[in-house]
Amino acid sequence: MATPNGGLITETSAQYYAGTQVFIATNNQTTFTANFNTDITFGSGDPTAKSYNNNNFRLYRSTTGGNGTFTEYTIITSVINNVFILPAQATGTYIVIQLLTENGGNFGNKDALGKVVQDNYGSYQYIQVQEVVNNFMVAYVGAGKLISSVKKTDVIFHTKRALQEFSYDTLRSIHSQELTIPHNLSVPLPQDYVNYVNVSWIDDVGVKHIIYPTTLTSNPYSKPIQDSEGIPTQDNNGADITGTSLTEERWISQNPATVQAIRDEITGRLIADGLWAMYGSNLMGYGQRFGMQPELAQVNGWFTINDREGKMSFSSDLKDKLIILEYVSDGLSYDEEMQIPKLAEEAVYSYVMHAILASRINQPEYIIQRLKKEKSAKLRNAKIRLSNIKSNEFVQIMRGKSKWIKY
Repeated sequence: MATPNGGLITETSAQYYAGTQVFIATNNQTTFTANFNTDITFGSGDPTAKSYNNNNFRLYRSTTGGNGTFTEYTIITSVINNVFILPAQATGTYIVIQLLTENGGNFGNKDALGKVVQDNYGSYQYIQVQEVVNNFMVAYVGAGKLISSVKKTDVIFHTKRALQEFSYDTLRSIHSQELTIPHNLSVPLPQDYVNYVNVSWIDDVGVKHIIYPTTLTSNPYSKPIQDSEGIPTQDNNGADITGTSLTEERWISQNPATVQAIRDEITGRLIADGLWAMYGSNLMGYGQRFGMQPELAQVNGWFTINDREGKMSFSSDLKDKLIILEYVSDGLSYDEEMQIPKLAEEAVYSYVMHAILASRINQPEYIIQRLKKEKSAKLRNAKIRLSNIKSNEFVQIMRGKSKWIKY
């Protein structure tokens, strides 16, 4: 939590944009304290050691001044709580801490560094869960307040629950993965997967084409082997004996050429009947121009969720395709994700306040109802703020809506 008379930004522009912090040694200085928003991870100062790759920084040194030649410096005694302990450095020696960045940073060989560890870009729009808890304890708990006392563990629990609930429909909690569909036509669901948002395949110019779920087939959850009378069979331990899914095998074995052959047959009939010009090459309207099923009127392929195996399965025409899987998580899977947009901060406080008092006995009902209404109102405000609606973008989209359509 920031001090009352202190600003919230603690990094310099060089630290934020370039991931560097420069020190000029004085009086045989031996300690150098890094104050990045990203914590320093230290494995070893020996480049030949395997643990050296655990370092999320490189250290550079120049004895000829800021415009001199910097060389990597590996004589590091230790790094404790972001404090570097080095051999004594002569006055005027430049020491540079360079966080490993995507392009290698500004010092040393850029081609040698490819690890992305600086994770604070754009972080000012968020507030950490621990800071929300601390703020809540200061502002809403104490003598003369609605909550006279509460355990900090209770506040942490309800704050995490708020983060989970808000992640599903309020916060920007959509993650994405770029994957290639293998020959078995299945990819495992991400480790922090809760529900999918969009699945798209990417063409040669990078454009997304949405893939839709299908009801044409399904993935059975149980596959018991039956005897001749249709009764599931069991092993010596009394557990059902299971086999492979014939439904999945038939769906996977479907060759796109078979579908194309059917389309070619219909094309031939359309041409023979003189109807080709009416229905066109997409064939989607043949025989049912006014009765097609819109959910089937697309050619981007299909997918199903295989809950039995924890995978997403695709139709055979998507084999070897590059896809983007966009999905929603709960915001609690990794430490760096446990942060709340500042635009929703007040809504979190209201959620926690209501949750704590509603779980206690002998609370006046009018207080609970007031807090419930306040929670709903602030959540609605947070959704509007985070929806990121810009009037100029809206106007641009609507410009063509008033044009006359001529036939």
